[in-house]
Order: sequence, then structure tokens, then C-alpha cells
Amino acid sequence: ASVRPDAAMGRAAAEAASDGPIEQGNVGAGTGATVGKAFGAGFAMKAGIGTASIDLGGGLVVAALLAVNAFGDVIDPETNQIIAGTRQPPGGKDLADTLATLKTLIGKTVTRFASNTVIGVVATNAKLDKDEANKVAQMAHNGLARSIRPAHTMFDGDTIFALATGKTAGNVNLVGAYAAEVVAQAVINGTRAATTLHGIPAAGDWKPAS
Repeated sequence: ASVRPDAAMGRAAAEAASDGPIEQGNVGAGTGATVGKAFGAGFAMKAGIGTASIDLGGGLVVAALLAVNAFGDVIDPETNQIIAGTRQPPGGKDLADTLATLKTLIGKTVTRFASNTVIGVVATNAKLDKDEANKVAQMAHNGLARSIRPAHTMFDGDTIFALATGKTAGNVNLVGAYAAEVVAQAVINGTRAATTLHGIPAAGDWKPAS
């Protein structure tokens, strides 16, 4: 990218913070986000910023915010169907299935796959120490594996941070388990909220030919 975030942008973002609805899709870091790049950017599909949260009762909340920019396809964990991902050359009118496509790509150049990462944050109001917050971040990655296929490849730089405000009692295992749930849902939400941009189709605007 020719524009890099700086201190002034960070300050402006903090000053613009609100407790209103969070925009999803083609906003912020999601503007250039795509998924399904086994055949390069020309056969990818659009994704974007996604968010999700869950109230676990007793005032305990776990939420996630992610920029969905993955090498693999985004999957609905309930149906195992591809929501958005690699399109089949030469016309790009059908989904290719990145996992199956990898069989034909092993040993070939991978330089065109290098610019992928799903990055985001899991936040909770639970009381967690440093080790527990680290564990929550680790467990949150299970959500990527549920909603992106394949996830955590050498073509990805997947990173999730965990934040805890320390206001409410919460078991680390409970928080971590549901961190994975909200991460998976945030991936799906960010993909479904995206819209077609610069000829790269989004799930809501595009249907496979067959």
C-alpha cells in the first residue's frame, strides 16, 4: 500500500470512536480485503471488516472485530458451503474450492499469494491476567479454522489480539471458547457485508453459474 497508518491517523480514529453500530464490509481495513486467492487476485472475491458479539449472561460479553483478507475460502460452518472464495479460471463464473485447488498448485510459484492476513481483536469485559488473555487469543484462532478453509497457511499472516477490561468475573475457558465462536461469525459477517469493488465480486452480488 502507498498509504501507511501513522500517529495522526491513530489519534483521529480514537477521537472518532463511538458506541454506535459498527460499520462492516468495505470500510477501513476491509476496503481492500479479499478472499480466495489460489488463482491470484483476479479470481478472488470481496470480503471486509466483520464484527460479532455474544452476551454470556451475568454481564459477561465477548466480541470480535476482524479484517477478513484470507488466502482461503470463507465457509459457513453450519452448512459447510463456500460463501466466498476462489473462482474458477478462465471465466471466474464458478467457485473453484481452494482446498481442492491446492492439490494442483503444490510446487508452483507462490509469490502471488503473499499478501494475505486476517487480523483482528477479541475483546471482553472479563477479568483476565496476561497469561489468560494470551490463551483467549490462542483459542480465538479456532474460529478462523471453522470459517476459513484452509486457514493458517504459509500464505497467511493470521493474527488475533485479545483485550480484557477487567470489569466482570469470567472463566478463561468460557471466554476462549466463545471467542472462537464470535471470530467465526465475524468472518462470515464481514464477508456477507462486503460489496463488489473494482470488478472483484462479493457474495451478495454474485452467483455461481452452476
